[in-house]
Amino acid sequence: MLRGGETVLAAVSGGADSVALLHVLHSLAGEWAWTLHAVHVHHGLRPEADADAAFVRDLCAQLGVALHVERVVVRQGPPWEGLEAEARRARYRAFRDVAQRIGAHRVATAHTADDQAETVLMRLLEGAGPRGLAGIARARGLYVRPLLDVRRAQVEAYLRGRGVPWVDDQSNFDTRMLRNRIRHEVLPFLTRVVEPSLVERLCRSATLVRSMVEGLEAAAVRELRRLGREEAGGWVLPMPELGSLPRELAAETVRQAARALGHPGSMRGHAQRALRRLLVSASTPGVLRAGGLMVERSGRWLRVGPERLPSLRSHDFPVPGELSLPEIGLVLEARSFPRHERYVMPRGTQLVAFDADALPPRLQVRPRRRGDRFAPFGGPVERRLKSFLIDAGVPRWERERVPLLEAAGDIIWVAGLRRGQAAPIRPETRRILEVTLRAGSSGGSPLAGVRRER
Repeated sequence: MLRGGETVLAAVSGGADSVALLHVLHSLAGEWAWTLHAVHVHHGLRPEADADAAFVRDLCAQLGVALHVERVVVRQGPPWEGLEAEARRARYRAFRDVAQRIGAHRVATAHTADDQAETVLMRLLEGAGPRGLAGIARARGLYVRPLLDVRRAQVEAYLRGRGVPWVDDQSNFDTRMLRNRIRHEVLPFLTRVVEPSLVERLCRSATLVRSMVEGLEAAAVRELRRLGREEAGGWVLPMPELGSLPRELAAETVRQAARALGHPGSMRGHAQRALRRLLVSASTPGVLRAGGLMVERSGRWLRVGPERLPSLRSHDFPVPGELSLPEIGLVLEARSFPRHERYVMPRGTQLVAFDADALPPRLQVRPRRRGDRFAPFGGPVERRLKSFLIDAGVPRWERERVPLLEAAGDIIWVAGLRRGQAAPIRPETRRILEVTLRAGSSGGSPLAGVRRER
């Protein structure tokens, strides 16, 4: 959990567990060369909140530990979560803010073995899957739980033996809350009539499931690196390859892509089911929104990224010359030169050639519009641009970002895909205009990778 020499932020509510955590970390700080800070979150939800904050101030002053008191506003969240869930989110936001402000390497919270057992039993009753039954992680990201193997009774005995006081949060005795009911009624009953070592057994089960979940996560990270491509618009994954993975591994790979973009990766049951449907059913496009990110499938591609991608703007393009398209991370470059008798027409999708004298000196670059039509080079008739993009395998989220090179109202090149019929190179052509599409200094768009793979 800790290597020594770090800045450690201890979360201290004033209850027995957090007071013991602070004392233990303080007693080891010299030996391990920790710079120890404490944070107390003042929710303002209980009449005793000011007294609890004052208690923690006195405690930290006695120990010589720098304290950060963070006042948060707790708003009522969704009805199925309640005030306690929103208070927890506010608390962890405060932990992150303080840790960032002081440069803390770790935030230590005072979860005990009893907390672990309560969590596992509560999630079991709620019908949780393996991730929920894995319980509380010992160390994950910024957070560590040094007391996770310690029983609450041991914590209180430790404090009493040293004459260290603590405060009791009276809301922890309100059995209208599920966790409190499990703590004060369900677990004691099961321990008394079923299994005296039930807490230890639940913790052992959580450890085993946690190991399985961590193995799945590690495998998913490898699959994300193998299959995925990180672009400005997030992560893009090929659906056929993703669909060939075992179902749980495929879903976890998508979650790891979300985590790589800053999303916690956890999803409620309805979102989990929606993700599995999205990965399995290819008959219709699918979209899942979660925590500011979007998971969407289009054709053979799946994207995990922000809900809105930067749109391509319209640009005037004097040729020859260079035009930067920073909103999509691409550059168009045009050069003009006399035709040589040995000139060979380009065959790739990133470079096209036109009869320069058949084009105006200024071209336009724009995104597609409703009703656009396009006459592909070599094709017998013009067709709807939307149908062309779909047949070309351009995913839905990139269709508004494909640069269209236009001359006098005629689309002469769907950049990176196919040129139009206008201004072809003929035997009588004297000057050639070559236009190249390339990645800008900030990298290419997701579409550039899709094009290369087609």
